This record gives sequence, structure tokens and C-alpha cells, in this order.
Amino acid sequence: MKPRLQPALGQSLVMTPQLRQAIRLLQLSATELELELANAVETNPLLDWNETAIESGADSDSGADDAPAHDSLAEQVVQVEAVDDWPPGDGEPWYERIGPAGDGHDEHAAEQVASDETLHDHLLWQLHLSHLSPRDRRIGVILIEAIEDDGYLREPLDAIAASLAPDIQAGMEEILTVLHTIQRFDPAGVGARDLGECLRLQLEPMPDDTPGRTLAHRLANGPLQRLAKVGVAGLASEMKLSVDQVETAVQLLRSLDPRPGSQIGGTGSDTYVAPDVVIWRQHGLWRVSLAESMRPRITIHRGYEGMIRGASASDASYLRGHLQEARWLLKSLEARGETLLKVVQCLIRQQAGFLEFGDSALRPLTLREVAAEVGLHESTVSRAIARKYARTPRGTIPLRGFFASGVSNDSGGESSSTAIQAMIRELIDAEDPRKPLSDARLAETLKSSGVPVARRTVAKYREAMNIPSSQDRVRIG
Repeated sequence: MKPRLQPALGQSLVMTPQLRQAIRLLQLSATELELELANAVETNPLLDWNETAIESGADSDSGADDAPAHDSLAEQVVQVEAVDDWPPGDGEPWYERIGPAGDGHDEHAAEQVASDETLHDHLLWQLHLSHLSPRDRRIGVILIEAIEDDGYLREPLDAIAASLAPDIQAGMEEILTVLHTIQRFDPAGVGARDLGECLRLQLEPMPDDTPGRTLAHRLANGPLQRLAKVGVAGLASEMKLSVDQVETAVQLLRSLDPRPGSQIGGTGSDTYVAPDVVIWRQHGLWRVSLAESMRPRITIHRGYEGMIRGASASDASYLRGHLQEARWLLKSLEARGETLLKVVQCLIRQQAGFLEFGDSALRPLTLREVAAEVGLHESTVSRAIARKYARTPRGTIPLRGFFASGVSNDSGGESSSTAIQAMIRELIDAEDPRKPLSDARLAETLKSSGVPVARRTVAKYREAMNIPSSQDRVRIG
């Protein structure tokens, strides 16, 4: 039987370099994106700064009275009724100090320094939004505390079990079950116990027909360790596979992140944050737009693009390669903006009450709910909101502030933990300083309002808000 070529039609979803670039850009903060674009312009001659966009952005920030002009990508209307108008073009810079929700509108409110989100913060936030029992969440907290900054869990599971005792007597299978849940969190590969598991965790979400995925998974289970010693050709010979097959799998593995935890957090803290989106009220509707700093401010250099036809073969090949990279980057930036707007639109629809009335109106909301509504994967939603901020009538707040875990109430619904904290703060602010409310009394008051919470839960929320105990709040005279 002679080998022959036979054309065939088919459809497949491939983890292309463009898709990987889009995913990476999506999770960058505003500052990181600015550095990424500056580096791209510096290294790619086919990219140039869009001076028109920069000048229009500067004009918009310099004191315009109306809302800045937006294109179809930059502005979207969310059909949720609002109270009054709040045009964002008020002459203030887009760079604001970040403060608690509800304080941003007060120019005399205490300003806070925005600190970098740590990997543990990022994982704990996802843990509290996950559908786990209180027991499993406590196991999850211990596991996350043991995860190192590079994303690996190097502490043995029996040591984890020992740290849970005597409060929780958990077996290895139970701890492993919670660990597997954490390993599905963002960033992909977190919670792995060795490099092979880290790579496999990043391969699992990829489509089955991704070129080299099956073999890459097999390599990550052990043979990859021999790559440095025998090379691709030697590994192909040992596995009785073609060099091309092994090369494709190895390239896919090299595109993964061996230190996923390093994607989250930083070494310092920023005093100022740059809002990624602007949310305001206009004519009874909520509107959202990309902030000026988030709009693509780079363009293709038309001069170099025009030189391709008249260039020599080698120069033309060089320019075409950079032109393709430039187009990929611009398309990825457009996809980033569309995804961010799609997610924020959903957040506004779900949390219009929070924007109107503050923390007390924040309803329980999880990544899974948002992902289902917008038709994206949970990890994509997580990347879209990571280290992103919105400028709102209530101040500049992180997008993660729109999410909250829930506590069942007497009406059959749920009250968010943030809303309960706001209720506790209101009760304490209104208490008699000579006879402050104890945690037990606060719990009884909340229960009478239809929100049954335990005394220890009230104590936990109070401590999270840095409010002293009733004994320490007593004021005499």
C-alpha cells in the first residue's frame, strides 16, 4: 500500500499563539498593560503610538464637562434604571486614590494606599466564592496558606492533616478533594506538588484537539525529565515517535508557566490606581466605558507597511513577520476590551443596588454565575477582573468588590457577607457608647431583621472590619 496525500475538511479549536497572547493580556493590570505596549512599540518597527488617540485622551482628561466621546467598543449602555446623572468628564484625572466603596464621592474622605494583591488573597477570594461546605472551606484555607509564592504546594498532606487537628479530623481523600478544587482556580497550575503536575493542570483546560496536547500530557508524567539529557531526537527515538510529534508537544509545554504563582502579586505597593472602566449614570441608565488609559493607543506604522512591496525578499519577510505580530496584538487588545466590557455589564446588571445604595445592597454573586451569564469560562472571568478597577459614583473600587459570598436569610434568599458587615457597622455606629452591643446582641438584632447569623460569625465579620470588641468600645462620660 503506497502512502498518498488525501485532502480532508474538519473543524478544530487550537490553542494558538494569538489565543495565548489574548489570555495573557487579559489578566494584566493597567500598569502592566502600559509597560507591555511600550515594550511592543520599542521592539516592533511596525508598531507606533497613535498620537491622535493620546491627544484626544489628554483633552478628555483636561476638564471637559461632558462624558468623553466613545466608540462602539469603548461605551456600552446597561438597561438598568438609575437615579440621576453623573457624567464622568468632571475634570478630575482618571488616576485616583482608592478608598472604600461609598467614600470615593467625599473629597475629604480618608485616602488609602492600594496594595498589591497577593497570591493567597487571590486564592482565598476564589475559595470563599466557591460552592463548598464550611468544613471544606476551612480545609481549603489551610491548604492555601501552605501554597508558596511560586504557586506550589510542597508541604506534605499529612502535615496539612496534622495542622487541621484537633478541630477537624480529615483524611487524605478529603484533603485531596479540596486540593483538586483549588487546583482549578486561577492561575492555572496553582496548587501543584511538582513541575509535572503543574504542567498537567495547565494542559487540562485546553481542547482535546490542541496539537501536541495528549503527548505533552504524557511527557509531563515523567519522560520530560530526560529531555535535557537526550534532546528531542533522542526522546523521540526512545518513545518510538517522530521528531515532529515530540517537537510539537515540547513546544506546547514550553509555552506553559512553570511558576504560575508569580503571575499574582508584586514586591511593592502603589499609591495610585488607574481605573480600567468608568461607570456612570446618564438619563436614568447605567453606562460603562473603557477608561482612556485602556483604549488601544498604538497603531500600525503605515510607512514601514508601505515599504514591504519594494523591499528585498529578506527585508520583506522580516517586515511581514512583524506586521503579523502587530495585527495579532491589536486584535488581542480589542478582544481584551470586549471581554472586560461584557463582564462589567453583567456586574452592573447584577449589582445595580450596590452602585445605588452601597455595601448594604450588595447581593451574593459568584464567578460561576457571571461566567454562565456572559458565556465565558470561570477562569476567563477571574482573569478579566483580576487587579482591575472601576471608577463609579461611589469612588474607584476593585471589580472583585462586586462579588460576595452569601448567607441564607429567613425570606428564602441570601444576604451577602459584605451586606451583613455593613449592617453590623450601622448597628455599632448607632449604639450607646456607654452600653455597646455585644456580639451576641448584634447576632440577635440581625436575626430579628431576617438575617440569622451565629455570634462567632458576627465576631469574625467585626474583626475583619477592625472594630474592637464591646468591652474595648465602652466610653465613659
